[in-house]
Amino acid sequence: MHREMTADMPWPARLRADADLAAHALRVRLGLDSASPAGRFFALAAPFALAAGAVAGGLHLARWYAGLVLSPAPIWVQLSTMGGAWALYLLFSLLVCVGAVMALTGRWGPGAGVAVCGLLGKAVQWVAGAHVYDGYDGVIAPVVALLTVAVVLACPPDRRGDRKLSVAAGAMAAAGWFPVVVVNAGAYTGALPVSTDYGAWPMLVLVFAGAVLALRARSSGLREMAAMAVACPPLVAYSYATAWGDLRPVLGTLVLLSVAGALTTFFQAVRRRR
Repeated sequence: MHREMTADMPWPARLRADADLAAHALRVRLGLDSASPAGRFFALAAPFALAAGAVAGGLHLARWYAGLVLSPAPIWVQLSTMGGAWALYLLFSLLVCVGAVMALTGRWGPGAGVAVCGLLGKAVQWVAGAHVYDGYDGVIAPVVALLTVAVVLACPPDRRGDRKLSVAAGAMAAAGWFPVVVVNAGAYTGALPVSTDYGAWPMLVLVFAGAVLALRARSSGLREMAAMAVACPPLVAYSYATAWGDLRPVLGTLVLLSVAGALTTFFQAVRRRR
């Protein structure tokens, strides 16, 4: 039937139809179709994985731009002396940010493709030996990039671009990125409820987003917190880099996810009994 339907198509369209059929068969075999629990789980996690990647990339870009502006050296001198590896890293970070914005604002296909290209570029850059960010990215840089790509691609095609989830993920990205940039730029000298050091703030916002989703869905919270845990590797890597390779802040943020999941489950159980 498929051969007869594609017999009169031009070869690019036929090749795309064959690829779509093979991809669907692979998803069904792996249990990642939209009807399976795993498919619905990754549909929940994918927008937040893109948002987390955009937050991490956006914070690196903002820090570089702030240093560029605040430095006494002329901007053109700084740009002319920039290393090629660092320039590529910034370009890949920009691709992730632009792609995430496109995907979360309604153009999931092109946006996710741009973001995936940026993430894969970071992974290839590390494998090629260009270790940036003072070497603290380590082996986790390509692993984080590939994990994020896997989560994005695991989302079933007919569940991509969910409007409510995209809005929630976009709000999470904005709330996780903007306060840190404002504080780092010195534009705000007051006190936030928590510290923005060691990548703590974006992780707290991600955990809060998972708790809000669980409360709105009246679920136990385990599924939502698990989705946030799957989506958080870019923020964990950012925390590790900004903490100069110290594992304690990273472990603290991971414990925070578990505690938030347990508290959400407890709150839902108490509410159901009432």
